Amino acid sequence: MDIISIKSAIGRKNYMNKNFAENLFRLRKESKLTQEQFAGKIGVSFQSVSKWENNQGYPDIELLPKIASYFHVTLDALMGYQSEKIMTTHYEQKYHSEEYYWGNQVWSGCYEVLKKKPPVIPLRLLDVGCGEGQAAVFFSKNGYTVSAFDIAQSGIEKGRHLAEISNVSVDFFCADLLDYKVENYFDVIYASGVLQYIPQDKRKKTIDNLKKHTNADGIHILNVFVEKPFIETAPDWEDTEFFWQSGELLQYYHDWKTELLEEIIFDCNSSGVLHQHCMDVVIMRKIV
Repeated sequence: MDIISIKSAIGRKNYMNKNFAENLFRLRKESKLTQEQFAGKIGVSFQSVSKWENNQGYPDIELLPKIASYFHVTLDALMGYQSEKIMTTHYEQKYHSEEYYWGNQVWSGCYEVLKKKPPVIPLRLLDVGCGEGQAAVFFSKNGYTVSAFDIAQSGIEKGRHLAEISNVSVDFFCADLLDYKVENYFDVIYASGVLQYIPQDKRKKTIDNLKKHTNADGIHILNVFVEKPFIETAPDWEDTEFFWQSGELLQYYHDWKTELLEEIIFDCNSSGVLHQHCMDVVIMRKIV
């Protein structure tokens, strides 16, 4: 949403103020910040924050992107237009179920992270495309400082609930992998079942951004779905998903150390119809 759209939205001030006030209060509480602490983060008085949350005022237009960026949400979500958002993935609806769509088990690659980069010292981990948050919570339980994002808001909400009942802290936020630019630095970047949403012409830019924001001796553990002529496309494959080629993922890491490279074929029942996938799995280490 651009500034022109924001100005147009201000014409619906009463509706927007109420939703903004509720969202700001919720986001601040989820971040465990007082009004005074949050005010200091964005350079305003705590009285201003109090007025905004009580629907007695509204921030300047120029502050809205700053507030949205701080909480890692879109401007639409911040101002209460989440219900009007285009359904960008069919998982948005599937994650609304009380049950966890992917079950309670985590991918075996999570245990490889523990082996390759154990948190014997404080380590920061980013879970890219975290879904409903099972892996992110697993990592937090095992001592990592975890940030995790997904495009599906319903998945993020389930992740936050899972973290709460598991008594761990995870920085969950909603973001689109194709738009989100990593700004912080991490020791581990983990991505399972998500990189197929990157079209071929955007892969290098996306991977380079992840590599740039990885600390020395950090690792990436990733998997991608590989196209094979003898395996039928999965029944729940989306138009926004794109197959990778065998070995393609490795070429983006020619300057990193390869610690694991394997290609596996496995059965899957995610759509309710038994099918197969071929997947390339890599663990790469940044040597400086």
